[in-house]
Amino acid sequence: MVTPEQGNQTSITELILLGFGTLLELQILLFLLFLVIYIATMAGNILIMVLVVPDQHLHTPMYFFLGNLSFLETCYTSTILPRLLASLLTGDRTISVSGCITQYYFFSSLAATECLLLSVMSYDRYLAIVKPLHYAAHTSGRACLQLAAGSWVSGFLVSSITAVLTSQLNFCGPNSIDHFFCDFIPLIKLSCNDPKLMQMLSLTLSFPFLLVPFLQTVMSYISIIATILRIPSTTGRQKAFSICSSHLIVVSIYYDTLLIAYMFPTAHTLRDSKKVLSVVYTVLTPLVNPLIYTLRNKEVKEALRKACRKFMLGQWKPTRCFKLK
Repeated sequence: MVTPEQGNQTSITELILLGFGTLLELQILLFLLFLVIYIATMAGNILIMVLVVPDQHLHTPMYFFLGNLSFLETCYTSTILPRLLASLLTGDRTISVSGCITQYYFFSSLAATECLLLSVMSYDRYLAIVKPLHYAAHTSGRACLQLAAGSWVSGFLVSSITAVLTSQLNFCGPNSIDHFFCDFIPLIKLSCNDPKLMQMLSLTLSFPFLLVPFLQTVMSYISIIATILRIPSTTGRQKAFSICSSHLIVVSIYYDTLLIAYMFPTAHTLRDSKKVLSVVYTVLTPLVNPLIYTLRNKEVKEALRKACRKFMLGQWKPTRCFKLK
């Protein structure tokens, strides 16, 4: 609730994202670095989608979810990096309150969706390795569509609750956010309202969308590793590890930095460290995803070679839609 004294205060309409303001002499260097990362991230993830759609050999549940993840990463990085690049280039760090809440909404929605998609992908690998006889029955085209759609809808729905409630808060100063994007905790700290209720609500809503998918992913890989260790042949173990290692690397990078960054949301001593961690899960993870899947996956590399060969010969014609086998 807003007190009468708070109600008499003038509401602010613009916020200042301090970003990496303490590194003024490195602004141009940071701009070039993030620009290269953004271009590489967009190109890599779009390349995966372009390869997966036309190649019939990649029309499997694993690559269906990979295509969803790549599309999500293009949206995820575009939510943060263009605004950061503009700020580094022009020096203009202001953003409207409504624009800040909008950025937070899309960032949190896509982050929640990514947690769910990574969990779904770990379940797909669990079925493929631990219960291969049940794999086809549990990964039909309809089931995959439901899992993917459920991840997207759930992620955006839960974030809309906190975004709507945040938009009802009264912001009356100060107006500086010591971050390079509009995150939830720094944003509500600028409100004249008591932030404890919002923090509790956010923690409650994040439990099923962060901790539960994380635990489910961990349990899936524990079962996968246990199954792999029981394979008698060395060749069989190596093949099984190669199938799930890419996903495990992506999951480890994303969850480790995300959990550490939000484990101490109000600790001022970790402020600069949390900025670095935020760069990892908002900027580097979307870049690492296509690199890992293309460099470590023989099927994707073979699809890339075929696409390049057909493109050079003028025979490359993408199919109209993705159809699961």
